[in-house]
Amino acid sequence: MSKYKILIVGCGSMANAWASYALAREHTSIVGLVDIKQEFAQAMAERHGLTCGTYTDLTEALEQTGANVVFDVTIPASHFEVCSTALQHGAHVFGEKPMAEAMAQGHELIAIAERTGRSYAVMQNRRYNANIRAFKELVKDGGIGKVGYIGADFFIGAHFGGFREAMASPLILDMAIHTFDQARFLTGADPISVYCHEFNPPGSWYAGHASAICIFEMSDGSVFTYRGSWCSEGLPTSWDAEWRVNGERGTAVWDGHGAPYAEILVPGDQEGRFTREYQRVEASYRWQGRAGHDGCLDEMFAALEEGRPAETDCRDNIKSMAMVLGAIDSARTGTKIDLRRY
Repeated sequence: MSKYKILIVGCGSMANAWASYALAREHTSIVGLVDIKQEFAQAMAERHGLTCGTYTDLTEALEQTGANVVFDVTIPASHFEVCSTALQHGAHVFGEKPMAEAMAQGHELIAIAERTGRSYAVMQNRRYNANIRAFKELVKDGGIGKVGYIGADFFIGAHFGGFREAMASPLILDMAIHTFDQARFLTGADPISVYCHEFNPPGSWYAGHASAICIFEMSDGSVFTYRGSWCSEGLPTSWDAEWRVNGERGTAVWDGHGAPYAEILVPGDQEGRFTREYQRVEASYRWQGRAGHDGCLDEMFAALEEGRPAETDCRDNIKSMAMVLGAIDSARTGTKIDLRRY
């Protein structure tokens, strides 16, 4: 008998990677598929050779399958209802980002998880990459010193179609949380405040604001800036963004594709020089985990096995969510937002 009985909610294209993971994992089985359209759930069952039940009602699915883990792969507007229902029925939840569409809902989900003793962890797959893990070590131990500035550029022309092109803030709400969460991961700092300007440039195929510039003050005294667009044609950045981290003794960079590296001051007396001499420091690769969704799901299951919060547990991830919703509030009001109130 399987130790983990998985119910997948939301049978769109993204759910395929989650289903493949569950099917490949030992002591894990998929016991049901849920979607608002029965035919979508049935099509996914056929695609993966599943004989489990298909449902349009989550409560019914939970009661009939006895699922103890729910994969929430629905659209952001559905996350609160799906996660709260699953937690209250005694299931652990591994969910797509963001946790919810409002901070009050996010805090309520944390309260439900704590009250039920269930785990709720959020998919932040862009933490799980050998390059970003090496970059984090470089920022911490590569000799650049105390960090003062973190910059990330994200420019991609993404023609999704569907719900994203109808959202009011598609870039910030659906994608920027990855980069915001990466900034927290890289520095170990949390957000204090944000000022954001959202806009929709000429040529955009989105109804809402597909571009944004954000300035965050962080708890370690550093400043994190984000410049991004989902309707930028030509010269795309990596989906992991392009990064620059300035410290008191040097700078670390990562283009989002290859190996990160740093340039730090050459030891010795350099007084009187207009520009100082620097030496290159290569990143060290120590992390042995798997990349992307698999790596994040590995961590979520390991946390369950070890009885600890996952790295992307809801109580931590809500800080990344605050960056998202705070940025949207800042753009809406034209003011600097104190995120400590979130």
